[in-house]
Amino acid sequence: MAQTSGFQRPKPWADMAPLLVDIAIGRQKADLVIRGGRWVNVYSGEIIDNTDLAIAGGRFAYCGPDASHCIGEETEIIEAEGRFLVPGLCDGHMHVESGMVTVTEFCRAVIPHGTTSMFIDPHEIANVLGLPGVRLMHDEALAMPINVYVQMPSCVPSAPGLENAAASLGPHDIAETMGWENIIGLGEVMDFPGVAANTQRMVGVVAQTMRAGKTVGGHYASPVLDKAFHAYAAGGPADDHEGTRKEDAIARIRQGMRAMLRLGSAWYDVEAQIKAVTEDGIDPRNVILCTDDSHSGTLVNDGHMNRVLRHAIECGCPPVTAIQMATLNTAQHFGLERELGSIAPGRLADVLLVDDLEAFSIKRVFARGVEVANGDGMAVDLPRFDYPDRAKTTVNMKRDLVAQDFDIAAREGANSVRARVIGVVENQAPTVALEKELSVESGLVAMDAAQDVCQIALVERHRATGSVVNAFVSGFGYDKPCAMASTVAHDSHHIIVVGTSKSDMALAVNRLREVGGGVVFYSSGEEKALIEMPVAGLMSVEPSSVVAQKADRLIAAMAEAGCTLNNAYMQHSLLALVVIPELRISDIGLVDVRSFEKVDLFV
Repeated sequence: MAQTSGFQRPKPWADMAPLLVDIAIGRQKADLVIRGGRWVNVYSGEIIDNTDLAIAGGRFAYCGPDASHCIGEETEIIEAEGRFLVPGLCDGHMHVESGMVTVTEFCRAVIPHGTTSMFIDPHEIANVLGLPGVRLMHDEALAMPINVYVQMPSCVPSAPGLENAAASLGPHDIAETMGWENIIGLGEVMDFPGVAANTQRMVGVVAQTMRAGKTVGGHYASPVLDKAFHAYAAGGPADDHEGTRKEDAIARIRQGMRAMLRLGSAWYDVEAQIKAVTEDGIDPRNVILCTDDSHSGTLVNDGHMNRVLRHAIECGCPPVTAIQMATLNTAQHFGLERELGSIAPGRLADVLLVDDLEAFSIKRVFARGVEVANGDGMAVDLPRFDYPDRAKTTVNMKRDLVAQDFDIAAREGANSVRARVIGVVENQAPTVALEKELSVESGLVAMDAAQDVCQIALVERHRATGSVVNAFVSGFGYDKPCAMASTVAHDSHHIIVVGTSKSDMALAVNRLREVGGGVVFYSSGEEKALIEMPVAGLMSVEPSSVVAQKADRLIAAMAEAGCTLNNAYMQHSLLALVVIPELRISDIGLVDVRSFEKVDLFV
């Protein structure tokens, strides 16, 4: 049985108001007082020196120049010693599964980096386990010492007719989950053509969320800002994180949406879009910083929202403005301004003690008035959460594969073919649709190292159909015999394998069948790196620090085989995402996402 007991949320402000009033005026005493800090006030945009904070029952009672009247014999006192008092950071859009770990281990990785609120969209597990999978992550999130809100996945599968997931969710499922305790809204609405076309499914899921008074997440992944974009905005999505250009951020804000600027392990979309604020003077109140997808190596080694914040500041955003984008703006967007995102009376006492704003060096982290991390790492233990066996038996293949399963036959008598090739774009989620002339050897289309063209295959793993779809991809730069396979293949999460060696491709896929999911790298018949992820084939049960070490080995193995892409695993995992242009692979074939139709491999 899953363990759902853990840290308790403080009582509602309405219930605690009399106590907070008594403490603020001095009739009762605080649990904790932090003295002598520099208050980063995200409401006024000021930094206020010599500030004290009085905390009781997990909420701020007093924020002002002298909290001595709030101190009693039992009050714990912490000297800030002139450090900045910053609200706990909020990640407005992210997927825990991309961290390769469970909610618990994700929190263990990011709490020391100052993240105290996350808005997670578990649509990865939803595509594999359906509504029961969402419920598991929902319940795990409730047990955490920080605020982990759940957005109900909106598009399972992401593009009906273009892929087949293990589950399918519709408006009735959305309606059911809107009553769950920790559901904050609807996850990213990826089927943007469906919204523009008023399909029954998309109209239904958005309407159910809006009627519940909750936030609809957006995902408009086209660079074309035409009538379809305006129709999408009219359909109800309240934010969007798929922009990559300054004009994308501006267009969304002008339509009344929040522009979410992401910096993940491989998506570097802040620098171009932040210019809407720093160069064009667009109101920053409608800009939110987020990560979207970060794997464990990034989380443990480089950081989380603190990394995004530092990057925004490096790109010219004033520090206090950047902090607003990672705190108050996010809270306001989700209707939680009176709960989090600021240091102010009544709010949850999520506060960071920071030595330097630009470097954003964090000394101590408090969540709900409890110290949860400091310079020594985590200061609290997290409750264990066990996923049931049914969540760990999701790699269903008809048989082991052999090298011949990846043969691509040419048209009879052809000496060469012109093939459609998926082109990887470094540090961005979109791909480009390429065409390459490839030679034919013994009736089979050959890969071409000189053109950086290797093979990609999508292996069905939900219903053991035995289906293998083969195609070509360019951009990884592999110059040795190798293959990488992963059961993380957004969004339907079959097995995706990329390689220069068909025998290595077969070994890699079969290894994932053996271990129950994850990601593995082979070179010349030898296993070089393995991350076991048995939970839905998406998440490890190991600590985030261990998974980070394995992720580092994976990246090193890819580099040894010639790959120079930044965080190429993230690019690999998105090659089946048939809602982001231009060209993708799915279990039905090659998909042109510009026209949302299946296309032939050969031109």
